[in-house]
Amino acid sequence: MDLKPHIRSIPDFPKPGILFYDISTLLMHGPAWKIAIDLLAKEIGKINPDRILGIESRGFMVAGALAHSLGIGFAMVRKKNKLPGPVVSYKYTLEYGEDMIEIQADALKPGQKVVIVDDLLATGGTMSAAVALAKKLGADVSLTAYLIELSFLKGREKVGAPVFSLMQYDK
Repeated sequence: MDLKPHIRSIPDFPKPGILFYDISTLLMHGPAWKIAIDLLAKEIGKINPDRILGIESRGFMVAGALAHSLGIGFAMVRKKNKLPGPVVSYKYTLEYGEDMIEIQADALKPGQKVVIVDDLLATGGTMSAAVALAKKLGADVSLTAYLIELSFLKGREKVGAPVFSLMQYDK
């Protein structure tokens, strides 16, 4: 099944000049959503990870489904002050300022093989921060995985870990 017809393109969202690739239409189509998760799980399963990390917020849906499919645990990477208990933080630079992401301190153990998942790879800024955060806890980031990659933005060059994406868009 070609999954691209299940991705809706929305021009000028969230601001003029941006073409937004909306996965909600994929999520609403049961057979296409199942195929997408099955294809990602097949690729991720090859490396036999210990844990899946998902990036807030659409990455949670993909990562949760993958963790369930693979029968392994899932942990959340969230924005500052969104997780209870002790957390480990990582501050990173954006185009116009800074941001911070966090993970619960007990989410990873040194040496664990992890895959970090998000719905879309654009510039790679948030994913490179998530990779650095996982490594800060001693994890081995074996792969980063996405439904969609905007290859024209060259985000994979910034991530700092191997990249797998189901669909690529060149413009």
